[in-house]
Amino acid sequence: MIKFITGRKSAWVTLLIGLIFAILAFGPLRAASTETSPGVGLPADTESVVVDELISTLPGSDSTAAVIVYAADSKLTDEQVTWLQGSFDPMAQMLVGGANEKFVEFSNLEVNGSKFVPPAAISEDSTTAVITVPMEQTDATEEIVERVKILRELAKEDAPAGLEVYVTGPEGFSADLSGVFAGADFTLLLSTVIIVAVLLLITYRSPTLWLVPLLVVGVADGMAGQLARQVAALFGITPDGSVTGILSVLVFGAGTNYALLLIARYREELLLHEDRHFAMAQAVRGAGPAIIASGTTVTLALLTLSFADLAGNRALGLVCATGIVIAMIAALGVLPAALVVFGRGLFWPFVPKFGGINKSDSGLWAKLAKGVSKRPVAVSILGVLILGGLASGVSGIQVGLASTDRFLKTPEAVVGQQVLAEAFPAGSTSPTIVVAKSAQAEEVKALVENVDGVDSVSVGESNATITQLNVVLEAEGQSEEAYAAINLIRDEVDKATGADAKVGGLDAQALDVKDAYAHDQLIVIPLILILVFVVLVILLRSFVAPVLLLTTVVASFFASMGAGWLIFTSVLGFPALDLSVFLYSFLFLVALGVDYNIFLVTRAKEEAEKVGTRQGMIKALSATGGVITSAGILLAAVFAVLGVLPLVALAQIGVIVCIGVLLDTLLVRTVIVPALAFMTGKKFWWPLKKIEA
Repeated sequence: MIKFITGRKSAWVTLLIGLIFAILAFGPLRAASTETSPGVGLPADTESVVVDELISTLPGSDSTAAVIVYAADSKLTDEQVTWLQGSFDPMAQMLVGGANEKFVEFSNLEVNGSKFVPPAAISEDSTTAVITVPMEQTDATEEIVERVKILRELAKEDAPAGLEVYVTGPEGFSADLSGVFAGADFTLLLSTVIIVAVLLLITYRSPTLWLVPLLVVGVADGMAGQLARQVAALFGITPDGSVTGILSVLVFGAGTNYALLLIARYREELLLHEDRHFAMAQAVRGAGPAIIASGTTVTLALLTLSFADLAGNRALGLVCATGIVIAMIAALGVLPAALVVFGRGLFWPFVPKFGGINKSDSGLWAKLAKGVSKRPVAVSILGVLILGGLASGVSGIQVGLASTDRFLKTPEAVVGQQVLAEAFPAGSTSPTIVVAKSAQAEEVKALVENVDGVDSVSVGESNATITQLNVVLEAEGQSEEAYAAINLIRDEVDKATGADAKVGGLDAQALDVKDAYAHDQLIVIPLILILVFVVLVILLRSFVAPVLLLTTVVASFFASMGAGWLIFTSVLGFPALDLSVFLYSFLFLVALGVDYNIFLVTRAKEEAEKVGTRQGMIKALSATGGVITSAGILLAAVFAVLGVLPLVALAQIGVIVCIGVLLDTLLVRTVIVPALAFMTGKKFWWPLKKIEA
């Protein structure tokens, strides 16, 4: 297979085969384009999901709401109140002519056969008014965005001076969240391509060489975007904007890393062999095992998410695992063929000539390796102190963002919710829902009213079997105080024997998501550690080295979490980590961080079998130092690109992975792992006996 990929004529055939598959991926196998926002994806037996199923049988269950907030700096004037609420009509026995009538066409509520929107409610401090527009629920993102756009235009029309206007509530949040991912693929792709191109130019210092890996990886990313969606569809999964964004970053980052490793080895082999086709074959044989081990590690780690409760986690694992496999195939199949057909001139102006000197044997990394070999204990202690110091910040980490804290750029729905929370009970626009058997609804209502943190309870829709209770909480939505109140309500309603009361709503749903993430972490993280360890044992045929390598990567993860938390609190002002950050950061840092150890140690093992552990590690660090550093910096920069999306979770993951990859590249792989190898000598490879110290 290697001879076919790198052969004089067969390399062209390989490229043709790759082109055919690319045409298929972008043509007949192209996935339908979707603009979807992150879903919840809780298991069907989760309490909040069960509540949603139950209330779907009640009248008006297909309703949602847009919340129009009007706020003034001081008390509303009589003119403003009249414009907002209208005036009392004795004939109709209600307020008429208010701003609420501007939104009647959107309402699905009818009174006396006509569409109706309740009049504005004024806050106790008379500074804020709120109009709740009941609407037909829809899953069509485009329809939600369009009608919220119209509502925002209508809300501002003819408004008296001195009023700020915001559209929020479930509809406002849905529209603004979808806006986060509108055009996200293009923005992310453009930013990633620019960063990769610049770093490849700096790395290779060639006007031509960088184009080949960039083109190959770029096509692989496009194919991954199409084929991964098709694979996900086979399992009934539709990946959202956050998943496809991470997919693109991962394929570009990992694919370019594999390309850097292969090209560096190819350059070495060109110095030793006159025939470039034979040199490429040797390069693939030399770098191939490390690339395969690396890709396999990341793929298996991603597939551990198949055991997660949350559908979003399973989608990420399946989609990104597909992308990594495509990146591996591109790096070991298409890229060698593409490089070899262009000849040595592709490296111009630094063309590697047959018989030339390998400068890595006497360069910076060779000097560093020799320096570490002389004082491995001191270097190890210093490295541990640095990682330990950074990791000390982990103890202060807070997890769980309120709904209003999830955006980097504060959208209108968030501002409106904040204004609303200051003037009304925070949970008034998204009440917690309690469903109980109708015969015991009043008993359950009395129990809930006595729970700390509950502002009010009202009876909602009912049928012969069940009744809905709407519970307004005092706490801000999706805050720890709201979660505490939800747990208290759940405990309290259980006391109503036979009522079969269950608690749902947005806050309860968010609490269930939080609990599901905790479950997924307990399942997935140990699986990742076990799989990575097994891959390292199989690759190195050693037990000591895998334990040391895995320990350093885990230590690097906690150090990056601590450093990231310091940045979030001191610089960026984030109050907490998003629920997804710990799991995803662990996944990417352990799976990708161990890559650099794999690149280094597989080369060290290859060299150690010839010259012993000490000289083998020096040679390996000398040969791979530059390329692995370049790969790490590139991967860190690519993950940092996630910050272009105004979603805090992705920005936090990007920052933490960026820090972790740099630590793995510049500290762990550069000095700590070599120092551990120098300290343990031939025991580093135990139980292998043929390698000397």
